[in-house]
Amino acid sequence: IPGYGDSPPVKMALTAQGRRAFLDHVLQELGMQRPVLISPSMSGRFALPFLLVHGDRLAGFVPIAPVGTKDYTAEQYRGVQTPTLVLYGDHDIGLAPQALQNLQHLPKHRVAVLSGAGHACYLDKPEDFHRALLGFLRQLK
Repeated sequence: IPGYGDSPPVKMALTAQGRRAFLDHVLQELGMQRPVLISPSMSGRFALPFLLVHGDRLAGFVPIAPVGTKDYTAEQYRGVQTPTLVLYGDHDIGLAPQALQNLQHLPKHRVAVLSGAGHACYLDKPEDFHRALLGFLRQLK
């Protein structure tokens, strides 16, 4: 994610519109058509603005306790028709409950909770994570 960790800051990543455009550019450069967007933690700042405007270009969305969910309204979420798997670890008592509270307004969502996993649930319980993810992917059209 530009500007996080050791990556250099990118000017366009300063606004939601810029982050949406950045992600759009990445997907176009990769030639991706209707991908499933998996969005853990800080990547929510990029994925959520993209989802709300271009959700119809995604086959699915998998938020994993993403940041930024409170920046949007229940009404905005209700307008998204992208199949969504809200996934989180039950030991993530900080970000996961807040994300779920907001993302539950997505009309085509389902929830998978990984027992015994924290914020990085895919690292804590990789087999359970992959089982939930593959189950979701199989049911997409």
